[in-house]
Amino acid sequence: MPLASLRQSSANNRSNDVRLSVLRNMLRAVIVMLIALCGHNAWSQAPRAIKIVVPYPPAGTADIVARLLADQIGRAQGLTMVVENRPGAATTIGTEAVLRAAPDGSTLLMNSPEFVINPHLRKGNYDPLTSFEPICHLVSSPTIIVVNSASPYRTLADLLDAARASPGDLTMAGTFHVAIEMLKRVANVDLTYIRYQGNAPASNALLGGHVTSVLAVYPAVAELVKAGKLRALATASRRRIDALPDVPTVIESGYRDYEVDIWLGLVAPANTPMDIISQIASWFTAALQAPEIKSNLAAQDTYPVAMCGSDFGAFIRKQYDETGRAIREANIEAD
Repeated sequence: MPLASLRQSSANNRSNDVRLSVLRNMLRAVIVMLIALCGHNAWSQAPRAIKIVVPYPPAGTADIVARLLADQIGRAQGLTMVVENRPGAATTIGTEAVLRAAPDGSTLLMNSPEFVINPHLRKGNYDPLTSFEPICHLVSSPTIIVVNSASPYRTLADLLDAARASPGDLTMAGTFHVAIEMLKRVANVDLTYIRYQGNAPASNALLGGHVTSVLAVYPAVAELVKAGKLRALATASRRRIDALPDVPTVIESGYRDYEVDIWLGLVAPANTPMDIISQIASWFTAALQAPEIKSNLAAQDTYPVAMCGSDFGAFIRKQYDETGRAIREANIEAD
């Protein structure tokens, strides 16, 4: 081949190489842009309007916590946050309403101990372990065992010793049937459970001398304890209540397997995408760290937890297993 032709061929090859290099660079840029766009779109799937279904009436702890967090997140993230109360049927009405919602993060459920108790007692349409995606364990409120201030019992040991001496004669009232049965089992005592529809009527019965003791969520009886009308014998939660530093826990009283907190969490319908679950969890975690939220929760004697994702899922499973065992052993039936 003539020298001139060789030179021309070489030049053409160099030109082609340049074109290929440019095309490769352009392709890389397009791929990077597509990856970025995909990532953006995945996060942008998180809804801009969210409804939190609270399966309790207005003005209770669950409702107050939901509205505090909804307001904080709405302002911080520019979201439309709505709280809808759907009480009834021991929380199953609200729970099953969320079960039927689209799995897109736009409808969430505020759940609580009833979420894992109900399936053991009632035929329903949901499985607490598979029908929902766990988002976060948001807060917990301590529980407490109280007696009338005129009662002769000054410690938990006094109460339990008297119960052993007269099996079935002493009573413990409240809404937490399963928790009271668990206490009876670990302490090996026979207390008669008296059911009330709320902490307020149970406390009124205690003030009137109609029951021996009450297991209540602390915020519901805090003012009566502070006023000296009720005497606190023990905190049923793992740690002492800040406002009652001298009142021991049930664990400290010798029953290391006993712990009862009233917890509130957040779940979404099953099959909600994990990126949406993560985004929502991050919003609620940030809200729980806000100083104004902490102060408002403290005023309710409620404390932030912010246990999210698989950790909250494991917590739900443990609660489900423990309450199920207590229900079977005590042969508890739905009221």
